[in-house]
Amino acid sequence: MTEVVSFAQHDGIATLTMDDGKANALSFAMSQALEAGLDRAAKEARVVVIRGRPGVLCGGFDLKVIRGDDDVQRKAMRDAGMRLFARLYLLPQPLIFACTGHSVAAGGVLLLTGDMRIGLRGGFRIGLNEVGIGLALPQTAIELARDRLSAAALTEAVVLARLYTPDGAVGAGYLDAAVDAGAFDATIAQHAQELLKLDPAAFAATKKRLRQPTLDRIAAAPS
Repeated sequence: MTEVVSFAQHDGIATLTMDDGKANALSFAMSQALEAGLDRAAKEARVVVIRGRPGVLCGGFDLKVIRGDDDVQRKAMRDAGMRLFARLYLLPQPLIFACTGHSVAAGGVLLLTGDMRIGLRGGFRIGLNEVGIGLALPQTAIELARDRLSAAALTEAVVLARLYTPDGAVGAGYLDAAVDAGAFDATIAQHAQELLKLDPAAFAATKKRLRQPTLDRIAAAPS
């Protein structure tokens, strides 16, 4: 079977590239492959970059599984995704998302876990569209949105399921910058080099102190 996540490492920067040949659904296999890449990055790298295939970072959970009849498969996929979100959110290394196109539903949640989110300008849509397709958002997504999105955009982004252009996603809080194709890779490389200069222990400890309360709220919320 073709690997859905490839791994590369150069000068302390690990790049995990998601590519299932389609919409980069956050399937059980995709979550497991990302976890394996993070395990390797923990040993080999000081900065992690996660990027998508051309035109899409992540199209969300696999809707065929979400709306299917196999409860065990659906729960396994969902639980794997939630574990991945929590791990990414507290990742000890600086985490850059290179948003190569569309990133919706669980793809929008992925962006909320990053430390630096760079989006490619284009006719792409970014955000949490679950309510628009008849799905209630899980508490994990709501709390991450509450933490990372701008207060002014929170209701329209979460409750009204608004999707944003890359530039609009900067204002809402999904992205930190949107850049043209010609500057995309160079911008990511520049930020990765800057993040390499941070003290690893101080970064990991400070990030945990800032973000652990959000995960505590998620754990305490009614299921």
